[in-house]
Amino acid sequence: MSTLTADKTTHPAPDGAPRRRPPHPPRRPRTGGRILASKAAVNGILVLIALYTLMPLTWLLFAATKNNADLFGRPGFTLGDFSLFANLGDLFTYNDGIFGRWLLNSFVYSVLGSLASTLLSLGAGYAFDKYDFRGKEKLYGFILLGLLVPATVISLPMYLLASKVGIVNSYWAILIPGLVSPFGVYLSRIFAEGYVPGETLEAARMDGAGELRIFGSVALPMLAPAFVTVFLFSFTGSWNSFFLPLVMLNDHELYPVGLGLFNWNATLTQYPDQYALLITGSLVSVLPLAVAFLCLQRFWRSGLTAGAVK
Repeated sequence: MSTLTADKTTHPAPDGAPRRRPPHPPRRPRTGGRILASKAAVNGILVLIALYTLMPLTWLLFAATKNNADLFGRPGFTLGDFSLFANLGDLFTYNDGIFGRWLLNSFVYSVLGSLASTLLSLGAGYAFDKYDFRGKEKLYGFILLGLLVPATVISLPMYLLASKVGIVNSYWAILIPGLVSPFGVYLSRIFAEGYVPGETLEAARMDGAGELRIFGSVALPMLAPAFVTVFLFSFTGSWNSFFLPLVMLNDHELYPVGLGLFNWNATLTQYPDQYALLITGSLVSVLPLAVAFLCLQRFWRSGLTAGAVK
């Protein structure tokens, strides 16, 4: 042991100068084969994840083109008689066009509710970032506690409050609870910190602009990526909301499309001819979400990347 230790120490050179250790050998570059194998493994995993993700939607697309006989007579990923347009016609004319009414209700709940929720979230996040007031961080932390509470848990208390003020079984029973978004406030504060410099606000104040005008004319245009990002999250949550409409609504003409399809699914044993309608309706119900993400993905991705860096 002592011999090995002695070998590792640096001995002075015979002329008295310290002996320099030999330089480390240069690292060997990775061979082309290893790089190709690594890329192939990563791409293979991504392809598997993409297939797993797209498989239900692909099955839905195949099934929506079949009639009731082909739905049960052919395998899931094979085509039968092409009946997509006939199914769409039956879907929008069944029961006096109730599916179109459900689709319109979903647009009202999602678009109007998300616009209002996004503006409130941006205003709150901007205020938390740009203004100092007593108890700001404690209030912000209290709002963030809402992220830990599942929406299903607070649906019943919200129903009792809505019943108290008499808005149960109305559009307001869905729109008003959707205005509050702790996650939207959190994202908006992060975006306000990164996208709205304090020097610009000070320059606007020196020019005589009021706080509301500064927010509407100066800060809000700078927060356009934040607006799109928060709006998409809110739109997706509102469109897929199920338990709150189930608790709040009794009139089937006020149902969103998800709750309406759930009711059709519950009566399939009594009305088996609704299988094709249910599957075609499910396909139509996911199209608005797909269109929204495809049209706004450029803003959405840039906004998420900026928010992650900040």
